[in-house]
Amino acid sequence: QAQQAKFLSDVENELEELAVTIAQAKKMVELIKGAATKERERVEKLFAEASKVLATFQKEVASFIEDGERSMLGEAEADLRWKEERRAKLAQCKQNLENVPSTDTIYFLQEFQALKVAMEENLSPALSFQNELNFTKCTQAVGAVKDVLSTACKNQWDHLQGKGIDGLSFQEMEEGLCSPSPSARRAWRAGGISSCFPPHPHVSFLPHTVAFIIDLDSDTADKFIQLFGTKGAKRVLCPIPYPESPTRFINCEQVLGVNLMNRGNYYWEVELIDGWVSIGVIAEDFDPRESYNRGRLGRNEKSCCLQWNGQNYVAWFGGFESVIQQPFFHTIGVFLEYSEKALTFYGVKDSKMTCLQQLKVSHFAKGQFDPFQNKINHQFASLFLCKLKPAFFLESVDAHLQIGPLKKDCVSVLKRR
Repeated sequence: QAQQAKFLSDVENELEELAVTIAQAKKMVELIKGAATKERERVEKLFAEASKVLATFQKEVASFIEDGERSMLGEAEADLRWKEERRAKLAQCKQNLENVPSTDTIYFLQEFQALKVAMEENLSPALSFQNELNFTKCTQAVGAVKDVLSTACKNQWDHLQGKGIDGLSFQEMEEGLCSPSPSARRAWRAGGISSCFPPHPHVSFLPHTVAFIIDLDSDTADKFIQLFGTKGAKRVLCPIPYPESPTRFINCEQVLGVNLMNRGNYYWEVELIDGWVSIGVIAEDFDPRESYNRGRLGRNEKSCCLQWNGQNYVAWFGGFESVIQQPFFHTIGVFLEYSEKALTFYGVKDSKMTCLQQLKVSHFAKGQFDPFQNKINHQFASLFLCKLKPAFFLESVDAHLQIGPLKKDCVSVLKRR
């Protein structure tokens, strides 16, 4: 009986505990349902707003095309009518002259004079749109919006699934599907990168080179720079109401990466989409409130860069420049070597690398003098006493860049160096 009583007591306790846990489970179920319902409602609202934005943009673009067509078509059709009427009039005068009897001199002179007057009439005014049909830019604009939207959707979907670069989850990376050896992880940490963000999975691990994953820092972006996620930046005409930040540039249209570099080697790539763009590095302690003349990349001793000015590439450091005679490359590779105190810029095309400029202390040949290299020799090494950040300067309106995916072949080239 005592055992039965104890058994019944244990059952009763178990029932009470189950009742408590069931109540908690029910609350959890209701909480999940409620959270899912609210999230679903918010998502539906955001999709509706996004659809409305796209529909408005579509109407604006369609209206822009219609207005351009109507304006230009009216002018072109008027010019066509004038030419057709002039041709008909000249043809008629010519026919009249040819039909005059050879014996009727007075009538011949009258028709000849009429033809001469018709020939001397003023030409129609020149068309105002001879150089360009402005509305033909719409395809490029809408295509750019589509590409940005597609990329953003893919990236956010991967993020929702807990995936990292190229659809590989961080868990998979950690479990070894594309994760390196323990020594490689130590090298990443030595290079200043957290182990949860290894080099790009498309890039073979380099024992001494970090394939750098860059994210743009919105707290540093000038108000005339619009960011697209953490990888894209474009200079705009209307200021963006960013919140106050002590690290925000206020006189130069510049933005930095959140990433910090203080040892080891780093490599990253940037796509030049449009406009004048400068790519480089800057000291972490640089004052973002410096004046325009001093604050621009490469115009001080705290930064250096490669600039595309629409015609040439130009390397800048300490206010000195070096013009580079190379064709335009859409992709620029940047290789920073702390141990060598060197920064090298590459033009990248079809996974092939062309060295555009290397900034590194070197000795002149006898009798040779280069002001830019002289500046490098005297002050460039001191830049590596600082912690550095990737830096970008969008110099012209509509200048646009994108942090690019790394190309395996290019990093392999650096590995063989």
